[in-house]
Amino acid sequence: MVELIEVAPRDGLQNESAVLATADKVRLIERSVEAGLRRIEAVSFVNPKRVPQMADAEAVMERLPRPEGVGYAGLVLNRRGLDRALAAGVDEINVVVVATDEFSRRNQGCTVEEGAAAWAAIAADARAAGVRRTVTIAAAFGCPFEGEVPASRVLDLVRRVAESEPDEIAVADTIGVGVPAQVRALLTGAAGIAPGVPLRCHFHNTRNTGYANALTALDCGVSALDASAGGFGGCPFAPAATGNIATEDLLYALDRSGVDTGVRMSAVAETAAWLGERLGKPVPALLGRAGPFPAAP
Repeated sequence: MVELIEVAPRDGLQNESAVLATADKVRLIERSVEAGLRRIEAVSFVNPKRVPQMADAEAVMERLPRPEGVGYAGLVLNRRGLDRALAAGVDEINVVVVATDEFSRRNQGCTVEEGAAAWAAIAADARAAGVRRTVTIAAAFGCPFEGEVPASRVLDLVRRVAESEPDEIAVADTIGVGVPAQVRALLTGAAGIAPGVPLRCHFHNTRNTGYANALTALDCGVSALDASAGGFGGCPFAPAATGNIATEDLLYALDRSGVDTGVRMSAVAETAAWLGERLGKPVPALLGRAGPFPAAP
């Protein structure tokens, strides 16, 4: 079994020109829970001037249902973000450390060194507060400004972030340039550096390699995969970065491969169509257009 983390409410919406109403964001999360998703990246505690789509994080968290077994995560980049996240009652935090200096400066206003130090401080405070901690290494497969990112640099960063005892380490192909060979190399290396720490992957499908990468990650033993209903998403600070792999398209591949997720593909596809209507744009995912493969008569 692999755990799916629904990221449409955060990564899926942060790059959209339309700003979804708070009530619609809450309904998106509710629909995801109804479909069977149990970990949802619900909000982002970042500067609302830089990412206005996420300005109502506290209001969203206040209105969310709290069924047993469901956890809500918030993206955190600094101590101010952590304070907001803890006050809002998140179940887990996701802290991003970018693998290249130029992207890190544009995304978070700091160097890689400063980002790693911020993670260490945030992790200590979050642990004291009893909140689950994921650290995501962004641009692990390539950078829009610096190009190729050596695996050795990423794995050195894995080593550094692992010193702060994360509950999970995620490697992210932020701009969708990775291929399965890179996935194998990074995950094999990360598992050797941080044995016992669950690994998670975050893929974008910019160059149509996202699903192949996800299935390769599964073969390499990852415990969790990020996906976004409808395939919506992208990074406001990464030029030409397209959407995340779509939850329903990933579910199609996993279901037909006999991999249990506990998530209903049809319900996610319906949510994707609903979200597309509210954003006023076509759904990027392919399943809604092609339909599931018909069962044998």
